[in-house]
Amino acid sequence: MRTNLRVIRALGVRSIRQTFRRPQLMAPIIVFPTLLLAVQTGGAGSAVDLPGFPEVQSFFQFLLAAGIMQSLVLAGNSGGTAFAIEIETGFTDRLFSAPISRFTIVLGRLAGTAALGLLASLWFLALGLVFGVSIEGGVPGVLVAVLLASASALAFGGIGSAIALRTGNANVVQGLFPLVFVVLFLSTAYFPLDLMIEPARTIAQYNPLSFIVEGIREPIISGISAGETLEAVLAIAGLGVLGLLLSAGALRHRLRVG
Repeated sequence: MRTNLRVIRALGVRSIRQTFRRPQLMAPIIVFPTLLLAVQTGGAGSAVDLPGFPEVQSFFQFLLAAGIMQSLVLAGNSGGTAFAIEIETGFTDRLFSAPISRFTIVLGRLAGTAALGLLASLWFLALGLVFGVSIEGGVPGVLVAVLLASASALAFGGIGSAIALRTGNANVVQGLFPLVFVVLFLSTAYFPLDLMIEPARTIAQYNPLSFIVEGIREPIISGISAGETLEAVLAIAGLGVLGLLLSAGALRHRLRVG
């Protein structure tokens, strides 16, 4: 166990360093979500005046969770892309030949993705505080939002890693970028459910990302809600288990076919 934990830690640290050294991996996690948050806040700030819009301090406060969620989803995609690059360059094959548990290779990547999710959530929360956003849940609310964000990044990273292991092609993983945006926009990340029209409303109602983003948003706009937090935890757990199962199956496939 101690050896496995050391391997996971080493690979997780390497994953973080790799992301910071490659602008194409770092930009989707921080730069793109930040720019989109600025554009949407400036262009649609009057949306809070619509009848039925939740009581919030500002549209910026409402969209903070959306910026965090976009960063987390893209962190999973970027992590999968980096993993696929390592497969293409043969680095993963060298790890497979090492006397370590094969699944620690995947867990090391996921640990790095979770850490990036933590950093991204802190970035957006700090950005909100700088521009006058009130975190209604206080310090406990910040902790809840950050923990949910880190766990979400790990769950999304599991799905990205599974795709990387199955395809072994960075272009394929990176090509999922538009699909990621479609799934994200068909959630309540950018607009309240009650103000959405069909069929987007029905899709968003059952979209797991909606439960996660609402769990992160509630501590920011109104305070910690046990119901919203529990739903977010269950959605994250479901996606996390799915990602781990897919990664395990893809790892067995990769070891079998090379």
